[in-house]
Amino acid sequence: MSRTLPFLRTLLSVYLFYFVSTPFCVSSLTAKTDQAILLELKDQWGNPPSLHLWNSSSSPCDWPDIVCRDGTVTGISLRDKNITGKIPIVICDLQNLTELDFSWNYIPGEFPEALFNCSKLKYLDLSGNYFAGSIPHDIDRLQTLEYMDLSANNFSGDFPAALGRLPALRTLNIYRTQCNGTLPAEIGNLSNLETLSLAYNTLLVPSPIPQEFRKLKKLKYMWIKKSNLIGEIPEGLSDLLSLEHLDLSSNNLVGSVPTRLFSLQNLSNLYLYQNQLSGEIPKSIQASNLLNLDLSANNLRGTIPEDFEKLKKLQVLNLYENHLSGEIPGNLGLIPTLKGFRIFNNSITGDLPQELGLHSNLEALEVSMNKLSGSLPEHLCKNGVLQGVVAFSNNLRGELPRGLGNCRTLRTIQLSNNNFSGELPPGLWTTFNLSSIMLDGNSFSGKLPDILSWNLSRLTINNNKFWGQIPQNVSAWKNLVVFEASNNQLSGRFPEGLTRLPHLTTLMLSGNQLSGQLPSTIGSWESLNTLNLSRNELSGNIPAAFGFLPSLLYLDLSGNNFSGEIPPEIGQLRLASLNLSSNQLSGKIPDEYENTAYERSFLNNPKLCTTTDALDLPNCNSRQRDLKDHSSKYLSLLLALIVTFLVIAILWIFILYRSYCKKEERCHPDAWKLTSFQRLEFTEANILSNLTETNLIGSGGSGKVYCIDINHAGYYVAVKRIWSNKKLDQKLEKEFQAEVQILGSIRHSNIVKLLCCVWNENSRLLVYEYMQNQSLDKWLHKEKKRLRAATMDFVEQYVLDWPRRLQIAIGAAQGLSYMHHDCSPPIIHRDVKSSNILLDHEFHAKIADFGLAKMLVRQGEAYTMSAIAGSFGYIAPEYVYTTKVNEKIDVYSFGVVLLELTTGREPNCGDEHTSLAEWAWQQYSEGKPIADALDEEIRNPRNLEEMITLFKLGLICTSTLPEIRPSMKEVLQILRQCRPPEDCNGRKNAGEFDAVPLLGTSL
Repeated sequence: MSRTLPFLRTLLSVYLFYFVSTPFCVSSLTAKTDQAILLELKDQWGNPPSLHLWNSSSSPCDWPDIVCRDGTVTGISLRDKNITGKIPIVICDLQNLTELDFSWNYIPGEFPEALFNCSKLKYLDLSGNYFAGSIPHDIDRLQTLEYMDLSANNFSGDFPAALGRLPALRTLNIYRTQCNGTLPAEIGNLSNLETLSLAYNTLLVPSPIPQEFRKLKKLKYMWIKKSNLIGEIPEGLSDLLSLEHLDLSSNNLVGSVPTRLFSLQNLSNLYLYQNQLSGEIPKSIQASNLLNLDLSANNLRGTIPEDFEKLKKLQVLNLYENHLSGEIPGNLGLIPTLKGFRIFNNSITGDLPQELGLHSNLEALEVSMNKLSGSLPEHLCKNGVLQGVVAFSNNLRGELPRGLGNCRTLRTIQLSNNNFSGELPPGLWTTFNLSSIMLDGNSFSGKLPDILSWNLSRLTINNNKFWGQIPQNVSAWKNLVVFEASNNQLSGRFPEGLTRLPHLTTLMLSGNQLSGQLPSTIGSWESLNTLNLSRNELSGNIPAAFGFLPSLLYLDLSGNNFSGEIPPEIGQLRLASLNLSSNQLSGKIPDEYENTAYERSFLNNPKLCTTTDALDLPNCNSRQRDLKDHSSKYLSLLLALIVTFLVIAILWIFILYRSYCKKEERCHPDAWKLTSFQRLEFTEANILSNLTETNLIGSGGSGKVYCIDINHAGYYVAVKRIWSNKKLDQKLEKEFQAEVQILGSIRHSNIVKLLCCVWNENSRLLVYEYMQNQSLDKWLHKEKKRLRAATMDFVEQYVLDWPRRLQIAIGAAQGLSYMHHDCSPPIIHRDVKSSNILLDHEFHAKIADFGLAKMLVRQGEAYTMSAIAGSFGYIAPEYVYTTKVNEKIDVYSFGVVLLELTTGREPNCGDEHTSLAEWAWQQYSEGKPIADALDEEIRNPRNLEEMITLFKLGLICTSTLPEIRPSMKEVLQILRQCRPPEDCNGRKNAGEFDAVPLLGTSL
């Protein structure tokens, strides 16, 4: 017995050790196995830098992007990690893997078959990659999936019926792909589905939507935006009793709004904007949980329903841009949660509900372009969160509510073209965040304040009854950009403080009673482009300092009492408009304005004269002119003799030079030299021997362009030859030096590569990399013209599709952004156009032809050119009359290229006086649908929104005023954002592209 007890104790100890220690051993072994699997995964991806913390010396549970539970790996989140390889099959060796996020990488290939071995997978996000092919028809093998996002890929084909055989699925996102076909009826079997997002496909949805959808009792979010859905809203959607979010916006929907939609008790967000819905808004509203209702930009008629008062949780009500009439229900002001109320551009009549803002945190009231009467509600800013009141173009009257004067959150007030009167609330002028006051066309009165809000940048009060002097301390209005107070009753001397506003671009004080002389010095008007002081009582001389305003384009001093001569410095301005009529000016007008473009600029100045017959003014001195004519004859004779002598002398020197060169081989024009900028595989002999007409591919103002196959080995270069068999030309020499200086010193993937230059005394050869697809101009315009002239059937292979056009726009923008922002000094191209954007074999864009480019001396300093260069249709308007060169002229030209890419039109698409930019602005200003202006050969619902974005960007870039145009860095940023929408984990959803309008967009 004594021997047995120690043995039992030992055996018991072994069992206890085994059972206690086994879980730890298993956990350690599993962790090691998971570590090995993940390291193998990293190795098969080529060890990307983003996974550098994955190593063999630490546990996977300590690595970023790895989720563990009970010591084993259950989740991998590698969002936006620059992964470029396919998903290896080893990934499903992780036995407990339930969550997998590979979104926003560069993973290629078809849907990864490896994932079918992940038997416990619940969460799968593959969005934002380069997956292609069809979605597997056996996708239902992933039986445990609850969340699947395949959006923003290149999947194509049908939506497989197997999607409806994923019983646990709650969220299904497949927006922004190339899938087509119809919705499979089996999706109606997904009884747990809460979110369905199929936006931005070529989805063909029959009308009505399949009856099986009525089985989706837990559906919270259904999204079919931008899906070629044409037809009426299916009544069957009203059976989705658990529906919380419905977005059918921008789908060309017709018909009426189904009444039963407003009976869904769980519905919180209803977006039907930008369709073609007609009829009336349903009168019966039972969806008491609605938070956001947007029916804007349709063809709805009738009145605003009284039942909206029942929506006690409503935050945003957007009904703008319809054909609504009648009065606003008074009980709308009783909704306690209302933040945004937008009904602009309708035909609404009657008074605004006086309860607005009293019971809710109202932030935005936009009711412009209606037929409203009465006064503004008194309590709009009672709760202190109001940001804007936009009510222009109505019949509103009375004084402004006193409460607006104490509204510190107010950013803009736009009340132009109404019947308001009285003085403004005292505190309104100094409201802390106020940036714009627009009150034109009313009967407001009172004096202008000594102090304005620090943030105020726009003050327009034309056509009112403001009186008194402009405050002497007006220089304190530091951030003012636009000041317009024409046709008021302002009096007193012109304050010198106005000339010390550094950001002022527009100053309009015409039609007042200002008197005295203008200041002789101009302090800070570096940005001023418009100055209108007409119809006042100003006197004295016109200040010579006006001639040194660098940005001035419009000058109107007519209808005053100015006297003396017009300062010759005024002639230095390149004005688009000049009016000095009806003054007491005398003497000769500046030479620069002696042409018919200014024939109405000097009327009713009896003492002014001119030396030409172009203007209807007296001749300055006819006798002196006759004497000058006689002198000119003798001078001409003398000049002729001098020129004859010089010609003889030059010919004699030339003969001597030729004789000398025959004896000296170094003078021979065939003594070629080569200067290389890259490592070359050829010599000048390879180039010179191939400059034949058979290799000629183009010609321009400065020479010819050849395509040469070096040694007939398939290695092509492009050669630009300048001045063949010509004497030295100074202009062309400058072009040559500019191009060599720029291209020889910069390196960028979107700028054409200069390999070398070959030169002798008579010719210059620039050797570039050869761009196989030649110019963008060829693909957009020339090739289509040639093919259409040759055959009635247009060959589609010569049409640039939209993805390539977008790629070209981004590439060209990258090149220009590099030139403007990353080169020191910055480089201005001066001749950006589609024929100077070359395309390689993969249609990557590169900027070419720098013969007109100039480097700026310092960043932001304009460089004045002695002559205007560029191409019609691409030239910025200010460049024509100022010849001031800065980055904004390239931005304008690039904007024209964007309009070419989106419309397919040529830059001079109108007559000889009309450019593409002018045509596009006219289309936009007339309110025509932008979609009608787009290139119909590539326009389709899948890319329509991107095309509209680039069209609008082209409009902004071609703004008449340079300061409004964005920089190329900002343009590039916008272009890069033309990518698939973001998801709910930090990126925008597709449905948020058309969010509620920014304050003031009703302008």
